Amino acid sequence: MSSDRAFSSFAEFYPFYLEEHSDPTCRRLHYLGSTLVLLVAAYALLSGRLVYLWLLPVIGYGFAWIGHYLFEKNRPATFKYPLYSLLGDWVMLKDMLIGRIRF
Repeated sequence: MSSDRAFSSFAEFYPFYLEEHSDPTCRRLHYLGSTLVLLVAAYALLSGRLVYLWLLPVIGYGFAWIGHYLFEKNRPATFKYPLYSLLGDWVMLKDMLIGRIRF
């Protein structure tokens, strides 16, 4: 992570979050991980195979952390700002889906 900033709101945090995700491959890996999380969660809930829910953090964080360590070359914001980062993942996914952010 590039700095130890204090954020008083998610609106203040999100621009920083996007700076930490400037590499297109990192964003694509986040997109893939988040999409797979949604698909696995839906499958587990609809099929009643709740054992698959344990995969959600592995899938979500796994793809994201690969993106950060191998491509972005930074430390995931999850370690310092866990709730804002989780929310940032979903807002960034939405922004990619509506074309606000390129991926």
